[in-house]
Amino acid sequence: MRNFEDDLIPALWGMWLLYWCIAALTAKPVRRRESVVSGLSHMVPLCIGIALLLPSHFPNMTLSTRFLPRSGTGFWTGAGLVAAGLLFSVAARRSLGGNWSGSVTVKQDHTLTRDGPYRFVRHPIYTGLLLAILGSVIAAGEVRGLLALGLIAVALRRKISIEEQFLLEQFGPAYARYCQEVAALIPGIL
Repeated sequence: MRNFEDDLIPALWGMWLLYWCIAALTAKPVRRRESVVSGLSHMVPLCIGIALLLPSHFPNMTLSTRFLPRSGTGFWTGAGLVAAGLLFSVAARRSLGGNWSGSVTVKQDHTLTRDGPYRFVRHPIYTGLLLAILGSVIAAGEVRGLLALGLIAVALRRKISIEEQFLLEQFGPAYARYCQEVAALIPGIL
C-alpha cells in the first residue's frame, strides 16, 4: 500500500513539470539555436541522470544500495529541499519570461535578465533544479541518486558553458560585467 511519502516528491516534480510546460508557451521566437551535437552533449547525460532518479526498484543491487538510512528526518529534509529548489526555479523562470528556452538559444528581442533570482546567481533555474535534485537524492537515500546528481551536474555545467558563450556574443561587455558581479550557481562561490 502506498503512503503519502511515496507520492509527495513525485507530485512536487509533476506540478513543476506542468507549470514548466504551460510557461513554455510564452517563449519568444528563436533567432539562434545551438547545434544538434552541442545539444546532445548535455542532453544525453541529463536524460540518463533523470532516468536514474525516477522512482523504481532497480534490479542492480549496487545502484539501489542505500547510502543514507531510511528516516523521517532524511525524507522531510529532502522534500523541503525539493520544494525550495523547485520554487526558486519557478521564480527564475518567471523573471526570465519569454527569453526562456529548454535548449541554448538567443531569442528575438532577447534581453539580459538581472532581476528576481538573477540578482543572486546567473543561472538560478539550474541552481534551483540542482537543489531539488539534491533533495530527491537525500529523500531516496540510494546510490543511484548520487550517480544521477553527478551526471546532471556535469550536464548542466556543459550547458552553462554553451549558454555563457551565446550570452557573451549577444550582450558583450554588459554580460561580461554581469559575470564579474554575480556568481554562476551559488552566491559568492560558484
